[in-house]
Amino acid sequence: MLKNIPPILSPELLKTLAEMGHGDELVLGDANFPSAALGTRVVRADGHGIPALLDAILQYLPLDGFVDCPVALMDTSDPNVRPPIWQEYSKSILRREGDRRVELVERFAFYERARAAYAVVATGETELYANIILKKGVVAEH
Repeated sequence: MLKNIPPILSPELLKTLAEMGHGDELVLGDANFPSAALGTRVVRADGHGIPALLDAILQYLPLDGFVDCPVALMDTSDPNVRPPIWQEYSKSILRREGDRRVELVERFAFYERARAAYAVVATGETELYANIILKKGVVAEH
């Protein structure tokens, strides 16, 4: 047991975050996401929703400051549909990393990007279109 590590972050997920390098991507897939089919490395986080995982991950994973959009969401294909969970993501990103641009990625393009990701986290999130990709940045010396 370690101090000050959120219990929602499993040892396997912490190891995965530490192994990732600058520019590597991490997918947080909802319960319907084909994690095992697309991910080379799959970390199970069954029973956990993405908002809580995202907030915990962003305590340790810096977002890439060298790209326009270090965060990507799977687009709904209907411009009038914006899942409420996206607002929760925005709040966590703003609180943990400041104002960062987020891009919307068409579903099949999102799947292709997920295939190339460093890892996919399979969650228990049940909200539709809750999938999100994070691009890892660098830890700058203070």
